[in-house]
Amino acid sequence: MVLEVKKLIQDIIICLENIENYIGENKVFTEYSDNFLLQDAVERNLITLGEAMNLLLKKEPEIPISNARRIVDTRNRLTHGCDEIEVTQIWNIVINHLPLLKTEVEKLLEN
Repeated sequence: MVLEVKKLIQDIIICLENIENYIGENKVFTEYSDNFLLQDAVERNLITLGEAMNLLLKKEPEIPISNARRIVDTRNRLTHGCDEIEVTQIWNIVINHLPLLKTEVEKLLEN
């Protein structure tokens, strides 16, 4: 694996771990939805993660990551604010999609 690609994957993992740490083990929606500081922290890491994914797709367009393009699209929506993303949508991403992403990127680093 090219060093630049490995670095981008590591950046994604760091963002995923940050989000996990912010949300905590209990994963309680109301604790998230009532805490604007927490929401900002999670969204900032999703933006950073999405930018790393964007750069990764430019280097390795066929990289085997589910929803890679949707991750970049979410980053664009968060960054440019063209259309609001509801707190429930972000929560859905964090709870239902990020665990698979973490598994996939960790597997890529093993190879």
